[in-house]
Amino acid sequence: MSRADNMLLVVLKRNAPASNRTKVTIAATVQELFSVARDASIIPDISLDPVLTTFLSLDSSAALQHQYAFLQRSLSREQQAAFSLNLTGELGGSSRVTYGGVGVVALALSMLFDQIAQQVRAQGSTEGDVSSERSKAKMIFGISTSSRIGWIIHSYLGLIPGIANNQEKMSETTELYDNWLKLELLDHYERMTTKKRMSSVSMQQWLVGAAVHLHMRIHQVRLNSVPVGSAESLRLSYKSGLGRLVQGYTAYLHRNIQETPRPRKPRTRTVSGPRQTNTFSIANMTCSNKNISTDKFNETTTPNSTADISGNCKTDGSSEDFGPNVPKVSNETTVGVVKRKTLNNSASYRRGEKVGILGLLVIEQWRNVSHNVQHHPCESPAIQQALVTRIINAQDLERNRNFFLYPDKVFHRLLRQRDDFELKTN
Repeated sequence: MSRADNMLLVVLKRNAPASNRTKVTIAATVQELFSVARDASIIPDISLDPVLTTFLSLDSSAALQHQYAFLQRSLSREQQAAFSLNLTGELGGSSRVTYGGVGVVALALSMLFDQIAQQVRAQGSTEGDVSSERSKAKMIFGISTSSRIGWIIHSYLGLIPGIANNQEKMSETTELYDNWLKLELLDHYERMTTKKRMSSVSMQQWLVGAAVHLHMRIHQVRLNSVPVGSAESLRLSYKSGLGRLVQGYTAYLHRNIQETPRPRKPRTRTVSGPRQTNTFSIANMTCSNKNISTDKFNETTTPNSTADISGNCKTDGSSEDFGPNVPKVSNETTVGVVKRKTLNNSASYRRGEKVGILGLLVIEQWRNVSHNVQHHPCESPAIQQALVTRIINAQDLERNRNFFLYPDKVFHRLLRQRDDFELKTN
């Protein structure tokens, strides 16, 4: 958060009515926790890779020409010669690629250009090295090639450069991989929606798979292998499926995000009597349930919805010292004690002779981070729900939706794309 934002929050806190002050405080806490998570790289990202949205678009031919020219300019004369030689070899000796400037063919060529350029720069520019480099790829468009969806896409795009000029072979191969990917996406969708296999990883796998599958089908229309209606019905199916999955993913985050604040600084006892070591004091706090509501965050929450994150935490003026064992508390009282089993050794730190306990933010089981953010423990439920909205809003869901929401005019222009690609040397 910038210095100006901090100053604005201070002014708002001072001038806001008492009833609104908690809203401002929780909003600031949510932003602080989001920044901690972002810095720790645990914010999930289910946005479509820009490479996909660029090369599976009406601008694909221009984008591929730009990439090809840029790579050539970045190479020395000797490297350019090696680049052209290896690229021609991968394309079966041809300098022209049928439909090379559009759709899945342009996407495959883009990947091939980058791979060969990397090999040439490393002076390992033989045909065998290029093929070996492709086989070793671990990620493709943000998903793992070891996943079934990732493997199908990676294998298909690797085959395209060598068969693109053979229309019959291209049609057969695309039909085969279309069927494989269709069956895998249906199974993947069912696992996420009915078998509780929802996660950020599974969401991104489905999105990448659906995007590539749609353009496989579009390319089959170009090759006269399937009717236009086949691509159109698939697009509408994925448009509907995406809406349901986003709702399910939002509900999944609501169930999984957990946040525990860092306990407040210990108070020094002024009364006489025996003292315990390594203890800290926490004022008993009760939350006004009518003001902190999590009911408004249900499974149908939309990414743009705004949470009522107001809340009042009251203190009764008393404090307790807790030793190694945490006593039981009533339902009306929330004690800001971090359970030892929740935090690992990295959640503790030393300053001089004092030992403090860090808070913990869990977004998904494998996405968690310790933090120094302090707030009333009774605010955690509202903070957790507000974090869901903040994380959803950080996704580029509009790009995802637009990918499957082409206007009919644009969609039919995609179907009519016919640009070839020709290799040119400087």
